[in-house]
Amino acid sequence: MAQEDVFKKIVAHCKEYGFVFPSSEIYDGLGAVYDYGQLGVEMKNNIKTYWWQSMVLLHDNIVGIDSAIFMHPTIWKASGHVDAFNDPLIDNRDSKKRYRADVLIEDQIAKYDEKIEKEVAKAAKRFGDSFDEAKYRATSANVLEHVAKRDALHERYKKAMNDGNLDELKQIILDEGIVCPISGTRNWTDVRQFNLMFSTEMGSTADGSMKIYLRPETAQGIFVNYLNVQKTGRMKIPFGIAQIGKAFRNEIVARQFIFRMREFEQMEMQFFIKPGTELDWFAKWKETRMKWHQALGFGADHYRFHDHDKLAHYANAATDIEFLMPFGFKEVEGIHSRTNFDLSQHEKYSGKSIKYFDPETNESYTPFVIETPRSPASARTSGSRQAGYPASR
Repeated sequence: MAQEDVFKKIVAHCKEYGFVFPSSEIYDGLGAVYDYGQLGVEMKNNIKTYWWQSMVLLHDNIVGIDSAIFMHPTIWKASGHVDAFNDPLIDNRDSKKRYRADVLIEDQIAKYDEKIEKEVAKAAKRFGDSFDEAKYRATSANVLEHVAKRDALHERYKKAMNDGNLDELKQIILDEGIVCPISGTRNWTDVRQFNLMFSTEMGSTADGSMKIYLRPETAQGIFVNYLNVQKTGRMKIPFGIAQIGKAFRNEIVARQFIFRMREFEQMEMQFFIKPGTELDWFAKWKETRMKWHQALGFGADHYRFHDHDKLAHYANAATDIEFLMPFGFKEVEGIHSRTNFDLSQHEKYSGKSIKYFDPETNESYTPFVIETPRSPASARTSGSRQAGYPASR
């Protein structure tokens, strides 16, 4: 059965058996918004409970909080979301449909990978037990041609993303002959950036209202509270703060069922560490989180790491744990070394010191952070693919 057909059966099954319903369905629904039914909510609660027990209850140096969805708007200015939380979007003039330019290109890269694997699979079937896969990959003209095209495209795409070159992203789409899935044409507009945050007004009168944002991630609620938790809990570095809560992103290209939604729940943990130790902790959390996923029993071969081509402005290391979905490998969790960017920014914008005093060294410093965000309801393929923001969903 084709993967697309498998995916359609999953979506139909979820509705038929009370797992997931289209939100506001009797009013023809609301794009990329879903309600969890009687079985879906139990499944989601089981996932959250399992994550919380393994992340918080089994660690004596990790605690939890529950921060508010509404937060002071300056927080999002300090974090960079107001200025940089963007998607590169492109429209097809014929279908009037809008797409993420980076996703179109990454799908094209994936097509080259599929061609390579198909060549290898055909050769394995033809040669049987005598097949030497490594030698075939190194000598097959067809495989080498696909690899060369794939690597050239990847390097070109990586440079364009790191340079923020929107014109080059469009040119890549044109040069690769990428067509609109709906119209089948290459009649593309220019690529431009679109901010993903929902905004609203807080206040009783129009004159006295203040523009605020529905939080696009739960991490900032942890950062602005980290010193409160540290002092009241007598926490010593290294320590972590975990949270499960709603987040909101105005996805223009919302697709793939509950994998990409506008309203979703995140489960994430921010781990505060001494500067200079971050890469060691990054490696440790990579190993720990991969083991957690593989222990779920879906098969180790269904998971892989995907290192970011474009590091976010706050990060010095980042990777995604990807799972083989019916529509290919997609992110289910991101692991990022966020340096001390967030805490330093909040010190700068608030004017208040939130440094940690280390009793062992008798010094004060701004901690570095390793984060491990994921979510039961959706997944953000961006980390690197959305202005560097993790999404873990």
